[in-house]
Amino acid sequence: MNDAITIRPMTEADLDEVVQIECAAYSHPWSRKLFHDGLSSYDCWVMFEGERQVGHAILSVIIDEAHLLNIAIAPHGQGRGLGLKLLERVMQRAVELKAGECFLEVRASNLSAYRLYERYGFNEIGRRRDYYPAAGGREDALVMACTLFD
Repeated sequence: MNDAITIRPMTEADLDEVVQIECAAYSHPWSRKLFHDGLSSYDCWVMFEGERQVGHAILSVIIDEAHLLNIAIAPHGQGRGLGLKLLERVMQRAVELKAGECFLEVRASNLSAYRLYERYGFNEIGRRRDYYPAAGGREDALVMACTLFD
């Protein structure tokens, strides 16, 4: 990583690239409309490596509870620590918004994401059966939680 990494709030002008990354990273991506609607409802972030957008994250905070709704790194950026950098920034934002705990769901088959969340401090606390659409029908989600500290 020679280019500087920057993370800033998402704007409507970022959405074309956000959707491209989302479609490249996931078999069942969020729609442009979901991201657009999220701009007014959630804490939305984009990550750049130099001038190139490489990831995004969507966080919801209600009272003292955060929920990581979406996080994605472009396939060409995966495996280089970018996901952890983005996760760290979004969790820092959750603390700034006074969240004491963060929850997320991850596909049971997404072992690299599961390991990333575990490395950060998330623990598996449950399972949602048939939560995600999958090529062969439905797939379970693992529910994870993390206590946040200042």
